[in-house]
Amino acid sequence: MSLTNEDRQTLVLRELKKAHEAYEDIEILKASERWNGAANRLYYSVFHAVNALFISDGLEAGRHKSSHSLFSMHYVKTGVLPIDYGRLYNNLQKLREKSDYNCFFDVSKQDIEDGITIAADFIKAIEKLISEKK
Repeated sequence: MSLTNEDRQTLVLRELKKAHEAYEDIEILKASERWNGAANRLYYSVFHAVNALFISDGLEAGRHKSSHSLFSMHYVKTGVLPIDYGRLYNNLQKLREKSDYNCFFDVSKQDIEDGITIAADFIKAIEKLISEKK
């Protein structure tokens, strides 16, 4: 499917909006100590930011695993973004999968606290990359 520049910009903005909404949901979930839900929203905040970057650059990832591979190949291994962002993206996916699919696993407050600030920086860095390409 071929996108016009206007369509691409619209999709990028929608993905970034989803990233910010997911990130904002974390505070609501933290207030009620819903750490598993917070892990889910933390992962999806960076996932949607990555999707925005892919759309901006004309890349397409069909699944979460391919999204991680593309992100690593095009942005981390090339030095466009720091390796810590690649690690964060992978670690948040693992944390989300454990909390979503393993009824014996519970995310801790510390797990969430450790990811919140770097996730915010991650999203800002992606927004900066996207804005530099305009």
